[in-house]
Amino acid sequence: GFTQVLGYNPWERKNSYLKKIATVMGQKNQLWWDLPAIDTLELNQAIYELPQNTYKENLNELTELLEVKDLLNTQVRKLSLGQRMKFELIAALIHRPQVLFLDEPTIGLDVVAQQKVRDFIQDYNKKFNATIMLTSHNMDDLIDLAKRVIVIDKGEIIFDGKLSDLVSGFAKEKTIKLYFSKDIDVKSLENIGKVKKFSFPQATITVPRESVAFAAAELLQNFPIADLTIEEENIESIIRRVFRGEKK
Repeated sequence: GFTQVLGYNPWERKNSYLKKIATVMGQKNQLWWDLPAIDTLELNQAIYELPQNTYKENLNELTELLEVKDLLNTQVRKLSLGQRMKFELIAALIHRPQVLFLDEPTIGLDVVAQQKVRDFIQDYNKKFNATIMLTSHNMDDLIDLAKRVIVIDKGEIIFDGKLSDLVSGFAKEKTIKLYFSKDIDVKSLENIGKVKKFSFPQATITVPRESVAFAAAELLQNFPIADLTIEEENIESIIRRVFRGEKK
């Protein structure tokens, strides 16, 4: 086959091409462990031949966005995992690449750090119109960041399209979560959908996607509903269905 990125053949590894891309791997580091993060960033400035004013402008912007300016002179080994990942992103983006490859960027991070990294990636994409290739086993990364989803199984592409198309095509049911103001007979719910959980005053049922509006109307009209929410099927369940080769 043939691949072209930004008008270049990637395998030729021309310097002019390499200066336009960047890679961040959640399990591999480019930061020097025993040195302050600023030393790695200054090394990257030299590698990418960035003028001092451009480097300073990019550095100030990135450290402010990720809220780590006061940690620039801290030894990398003394940083938390989340702080190190932020500096990994800064090191990769200091030359403002047009294409960014992210491999498990949130792996090992706590939920707060994960969300901050995802928010930053979104901001960078919007601000600089960069193309971002993301590989992740974290479904929250997929939900928050992906506009186009490619599912690969044993080297073969088994889905390529919008996340919304993946959900609508493979999610056969929707979940309705209920909160009742009065006690009810749980058997009466079985006429509406599959009862997954019932513990008064709460219940969870699933219904076919195409009948969710009718089911919601029936519930509101015939049951003492205090609150009702409709949710999509868990994205992990949908992905498993795709891998099992189930039909749309």
